[in-house]
Amino acid sequence: MVQFQWHYEGEHPVRIKDYLKHLGIPRKFVSHVKFEGGNILLNGQEVNVLAKLEAGDILTLVAADEGSHETVPPSHVPIQVIYEDRDLLIVNKPTDVVSIPSKRIPDSAMANRVKGYYQRQGYADQVIHIVTRLDRQTTGLMLIAKHRLAHAMLDKQVQEGQVEKYYLAISTKADWPDHGVIDRPIARTKDSIITRRVHESGQRAVTEYWLKHRFADSSLLKLRLHTGRTHQIRVHMQDAGGVLVGDD
Repeated sequence: MVQFQWHYEGEHPVRIKDYLKHLGIPRKFVSHVKFEGGNILLNGQEVNVLAKLEAGDILTLVAADEGSHETVPPSHVPIQVIYEDRDLLIVNKPTDVVSIPSKRIPDSAMANRVKGYYQRQGYADQVIHIVTRLDRQTTGLMLIAKHRLAHAMLDKQVQEGQVEKYYLAISTKADWPDHGVIDRPIARTKDSIITRRVHESGQRAVTEYWLKHRFADSSLLKLRLHTGRTHQIRVHMQDAGGVLVGDD
């Protein structure tokens, strides 16, 4: 069981339902608490969402354990944990490792490794809630929620632009400006569901970059994605005439 608690200090009485909406708690999560083995407590007493909060009241939501993704087998390859608390886990993903499993790679993704880590730690909740994934050849930090409420709240922050993601990449182009924005639509190629290209029929894609260091025949760039298209960085770099080192 995971408990979430709030101390209400409002001047006027308010229904629990309305207070949770004000906090941004998703209705789907409240339904999970109500109908899947959890509890709603007001000062320790079980109530429903129509009960009213008054100043000084303590509201507690008790969510039942989610159990485990049976379709995600655990991998016991060690992971590098950068940060962890009750609600989230941040890990460093190595290169040449996919984020989520597939039919072709069913048991060696980061999700499998996190599942194995959860098992070794003895966590009751073993559902893997990946918030930010990375391409196979990209190494860096992945944000993973440890329960469905954290997943919903973090997803909302990502969608609202409150989470900023930065990347470092080496481009084979040396003459990048000090700063710029690439605003070019990205679409699938006609003969592949994986390969992407810049094309007017695609979705808008925006990549901001800063030149960190210029070498004789390449550049180190810091990049920020303002949209999240598949392979966005490598597609924009290639379109600008400066493919990533290793992609040429």
